[in-house]
Amino acid sequence: MPDSVDNEASAAASNEGQPELRRRRDRRREEGDAWTGTMPIITPNDSDAPASTPAPLQSRSWAEAAAAADASAGAVADRTETGREDSTIGDASREEPRLEIPTAAAPASGAVPPAAARAGRAAAASAPISDFISSPGSFVREQKPRPIGGFRGMLYRLTGGAWNLGPSAKQREEDELARRISRQLQGSYNTAVLSLKGGIGKTSTTVGVGLTLAEFRGDPPCAIDANPDSGDLVERALGEGIYQKATPRTITDLLKNVDNVDSLTALARYMHHAGRLHLIAGEQDPEVSDSLTAQEYLRIRQLISGYYSIALTDCGTGVTHNAMSGILQSADNLIIAAGYAVSGAKRARSTLQWLASHGYEELARNAIVVITDKDEVSSRVDKDAIEDHLSGICRQLIAVPHDRGVADGDLVTLDVLRPDTRRAYKEIAAAIVDGYV
Repeated sequence: MPDSVDNEASAAASNEGQPELRRRRDRRREEGDAWTGTMPIITPNDSDAPASTPAPLQSRSWAEAAAAADASAGAVADRTETGREDSTIGDASREEPRLEIPTAAAPASGAVPPAAARAGRAAAASAPISDFISSPGSFVREQKPRPIGGFRGMLYRLTGGAWNLGPSAKQREEDELARRISRQLQGSYNTAVLSLKGGIGKTSTTVGVGLTLAEFRGDPPCAIDANPDSGDLVERALGEGIYQKATPRTITDLLKNVDNVDSLTALARYMHHAGRLHLIAGEQDPEVSDSLTAQEYLRIRQLISGYYSIALTDCGTGVTHNAMSGILQSADNLIIAAGYAVSGAKRARSTLQWLASHGYEELARNAIVVITDKDEVSSRVDKDAIEDHLSGICRQLIAVPHDRGVADGDLVTLDVLRPDTRRAYKEIAAAIVDGYV
């Protein structure tokens, strides 16, 4: 009996506890289903997905790369504009099927369609080059030239460059002369300096112009003394004392070994140097000096043409000595030396007329007549009348004022010459180069 009572009590207790256990078991089952249930599949929206980074474009030039980049940017802009238009269409239009691009026509990621690439290359080739490539100087403010002398130069120096009024008209003219003298030449040219009378500035003009060319040009000029009367070209350029101490090398020595001279170094052994002006001395022996023939001069001239772009030839007095035909044959232009005297003007005119009548009309027409006031003529001489008498029969007439640095017949150096004399030599040098180009 007691056993049956206990069993019933335990069964009742178990029955009373079953609903609670059942509730707990159901709660655990529900929680388990929440964690072990099937997760919903979320399909990412293509429009929200970040755009893939295109592969770097391989191009042979910056123009092709720029064209490809422009083509890619245009395609992105078209897609963006299309998306904006789709967003403004109503629900009915959204239900309609969207136009799909064929797979074969769609470009791969990071690639450019061949047609677009070709169009981009053609546009880049025909488009004008950007300013920073064609004219990089447009990004830099042009600096005003610095004034050198006069009030403008003094003001520039006193203010440390803060006040720059630019060069004066005179300085601009000097700069223009320097530009004309320093022009690059293609080939070798020869200018002959001649006259019918000695002592009127022929050799001093050769030295002064030669030193001026050497000062402004990047390549040194060469001066040849072809005077048959013991010319003093080298003495006027170096000074009598220096020339006497130097090794006597003349044009005759060069002719004896001209076939063995095959370099500028070998040629330099037969030359003298007054700064950057290179000189070939004339023969000083009277018995030998007049023996220079036209063919021998042409051999010298041919040798010089291989190393110098400009040669000046001091021809001496007259136009009929042995070497003169070779000199005129190889000359590109002439300088006719004259003086401020009635006889000097007549001789210069006679020289031009002789040239024109002996087959050198072109040389006479393009000749430069240089009138040197060597003896400081008196005021009774009408200089303007003499200049007018000669100016109509030559290309240019240039007057060299009186200067003791020229009139003394000794060393000619640019440092001791008057500014007007130096200016005259610059004008002669510029006129010479004008005849070459």
